[in-house]
Amino acid sequence: MPACGQPPHPSPPTWQHGGVTAATHSTLFPQVPDSADAVLDGLDPEQREVATALRGPVCVLAGAGTGKTRAITHRIAYGVRSGVLQPSSVLAVTFTNRAAGEMRGRLRQLGATGVQARTFHSAALRQLQYFWPKAVGGGIPKIIDRKIQIVADAAAACRIRLDRNELRDAAAEIEWAKVTQTVSADYAAAAVKSGRDVPRDPAEIAQLYAAYEDLKRDRAVIDFEDVLLLTVGILQDRHDIADEVRAQYQHFVVDEYQDVSPLQQRLLELWLGDRDSLCVVGDASQTIYSFTGATPDHLLDFRTRHPGATVVKLVRDYRSSPQVVHLANGLLAQARGRAADHRLELISQRAAGPDPLYTEYADEPAEAEGAARRIRDLLATGVPPAEIAILFRTNSQSETYEQALADAGIPYQLRGAERFFDRPEVRKAGIALRGAARFGTNDTLLDDAVDLPSQVRAVLSGEGWTPTPPAGSGAVRERWESLAALVNLAQDFAAAKAGATLADLVAELDERAGAQHAPTVQGVTLASLHSAKGLEWDAVFVVGVAEGMMPITYARTDEQVEEERRLLYVGVTRAREHLHLSWALSRSPGGRPNRRPSRFLDGLRPGSSGTAGRAATGGRGGVERGFSTAGTTPAPRRTNRTPARCRVCGRTLSDAGEMKLMRCDDCPSDMDEGLYERLRAWRAVQAQRSGQPAFCVFTDRTLVAIAETAPGDPGELARVPGVGARKLNRYGADVLALCAGRDLAEEDNGG
Repeated sequence: MPACGQPPHPSPPTWQHGGVTAATHSTLFPQVPDSADAVLDGLDPEQREVATALRGPVCVLAGAGTGKTRAITHRIAYGVRSGVLQPSSVLAVTFTNRAAGEMRGRLRQLGATGVQARTFHSAALRQLQYFWPKAVGGGIPKIIDRKIQIVADAAAACRIRLDRNELRDAAAEIEWAKVTQTVSADYAAAAVKSGRDVPRDPAEIAQLYAAYEDLKRDRAVIDFEDVLLLTVGILQDRHDIADEVRAQYQHFVVDEYQDVSPLQQRLLELWLGDRDSLCVVGDASQTIYSFTGATPDHLLDFRTRHPGATVVKLVRDYRSSPQVVHLANGLLAQARGRAADHRLELISQRAAGPDPLYTEYADEPAEAEGAARRIRDLLATGVPPAEIAILFRTNSQSETYEQALADAGIPYQLRGAERFFDRPEVRKAGIALRGAARFGTNDTLLDDAVDLPSQVRAVLSGEGWTPTPPAGSGAVRERWESLAALVNLAQDFAAAKAGATLADLVAELDERAGAQHAPTVQGVTLASLHSAKGLEWDAVFVVGVAEGMMPITYARTDEQVEEERRLLYVGVTRAREHLHLSWALSRSPGGRPNRRPSRFLDGLRPGSSGTAGRAATGGRGGVERGFSTAGTTPAPRRTNRTPARCRVCGRTLSDAGEMKLMRCDDCPSDMDEGLYERLRAWRAVQAQRSGQPAFCVFTDRTLVAIAETAPGDPGELARVPGVGARKLNRYGADVLALCAGRDLAEEDNGG
C-alpha cells in the first residue's frame, strides 16, 4: 500500500501490473484525481465497466473482496466529474451508517462532493420530516429508539408473560412482520408459511403485535420501520410529493442489494418511478440476514424486471490469498438453492499464503486458549493486534475468548460494543482538542509541542494517555486504547496533510464522528459472524465450527442450513492471509466428547470426505449487455411466463406499475370512477381497523386495476396483480360486493 500522502495509483497505472488498489485497502488520505479520466486509473476491466456504465439499469454481481464499493464509488465520481451526473441528483443507499460514511468519505476523496450517501432509514427519515407537514400536518411523531418497553407494555396488556430474551425475540418478530409488509391479522399465517422459528405461539405474537401498534398510536410515537412505511404511504398516496422527490433524485445506487427487504424494495420503486437510472450491487452468496426480512430475490430477479440491464460480474478477489479463496469457493461448491445457483467463483489476485489451519480441541476453554497462543505467535511475527479477529456464531461465545486473551495479556476490542465516538473518554478528548485548537497559544501544555502529533499527545496526556499502555486489561486499558487511536490518527493525518493544524484535525474528527468512521483501535477484534460482514483482517480465527453451532441447532430447513453455510463463507472471506478454523469436542473440561466438526467442512479439511461440488453457474467475471447471455448458463426459472402486454395497445410491459394495471400509463383508462372512490373509502375503514397504512390493504394501483377490470368472481379478482391468495381470502368478498354495486356501509349499519 502506498505511504500516506503519496499518489494512490503507483506507476504504471494499469490494472495488470499492480496498479489496482486492494478491495478495501486504500490510502488513508489520498490525493483527489485531477480529472474524470484519472478517476478510472487503476480499475480492473470489470470495475471500469461498472464505472463507465452510466446509462440505464446496471446490476453488479460482486464476490467477496472484489472491490464493489470501489467500483460503485468510482462510477458515481466518474459520472459527476465527467458532467453526466449532477451530484445533487444522485442518491446512494446502503444498510449501515458505517457503510454510508465510508461511501461519503471515498466520494470526497474522488472529488465528488454533494452526492447523498445514506442508509434507507436516514434517506426516508429526511423525506418524512420534510413532507410530513404538507402531507399530514403538524410535526412528525416522536421516533422511539427501542421497542422493548412498548413490547413489554403490550405483553402486560395482553396478559402474556415474557422474560427479557422473549421480549427481544418478540420485538424482532414485529420488525420482520413490518419490513415484509405483514399486518398483525396476517402474521400467524405468514410466519408459518415462511418457516420462521417463532419464540411463542404465532397467535400470541399476532395479538402482541396488534397491541404494540395500538400503544404506539395512543402514545403518538413511531418506530424505525414506521419511518419506511409512512414514507412509502405518502409517496404512494401523494403523487405531487412523489413527483417532487423524483425531480430531486434522478439516479440511484444501492449497495448490498441482496439484503433489501420487501419494504425497502417498495420504497426504492417509489423513488425510481418509471425511470431506469438504477445501479445495484450485491452478492447472493452473502445473504445472511433473511431472519430480518432480507431476500436476494430482488437481486436475482433484476434481469427479469429490467431485461435491458447491463450485468457486470466482479470475481477478482484482491483481499484474500489463493489458499483462502480456494476454501471459500469449496464451501459454496457444495451449496444448494437459488442463491447457490448464481454463486460467483472467486479468483485470487494476491500472492500465495499459508494454508488454512484446522484444529480440534477437547473443550471450549482449551479452544480459546489455543487461539490465544496462536495469536501471541502472530503478534511475535509482527502482525498488529488490530489486524487479527476471532469470529464466533453467537455472542454468548465471547466471554471464554475475552478471558483467554486477558490471561495471555493480549489487548482486545468487542465489535458491536459502544460506538467509538460515543465513548465518554473520546467525547472528553474531543472537547479538550477543540479547546486547544481555539486557545492553544495560551496553553502551557503546548509550549514544547513542535508539530501536530506532539500537540495531540500533549493535550491527551491530560486526559489519561501515556506513551506506554497500562498493564492488564479492563476499563483502564480500554480508555487508553481509545486515546491511543486518536494519537495514531493524528500521526497519519499530519503525514498526509503537510502543515495541518489542530483545527484541521478537529474538523476531520467531526466529519468522522458524523460518519461513525472510527480510527483503528490496537486490539484483537472479537465479533459475531453477522457483525463481521463488510470487514477484513490479516488473520481470522473462526471458532466453534462444530455441528450444533455451524449450522446452529435451530437451523432445520434446507434454506436455513444454506444460510448458515453462507455465514461461514462470509467469515472465511474476511481473512486476507492467515485463516484458522477450530472446534471443540465438548463444552467444558471433562465433558462428554460428543461433538463433531461442521458438515460444511466435509471434503475440505484434511482427512475428511465429502461430496464433490458443482461448477459455478454464476460464471466468471465479465459483462452482459441487454439480452445477451453469451457464455453463461441461463438461470433456472420457476415458471415459464409469457410477457405481460398492454390490454389497450398490445405493447410489452416491463414496468411493475404498468404490469399491475395491465396497460401503459399513457394509454386511456376505462376505470369506473365511482367504484374506485367506493374502494378507497372501504380501504380507509379497513386500514383504520387494522392500525396500518392504507397501502397495506391495497395500493392505489391495485385499486385502479380493480376499478378498471370490475371482476365478477374470485377467479377474475385473483388475476388482478396485487391481489394474492391471502388478500383474496381476507378482502375478496368485500371487494366483489363493491364491484357488484352493493353499499357495504349501509349493510354494516343494517340498511
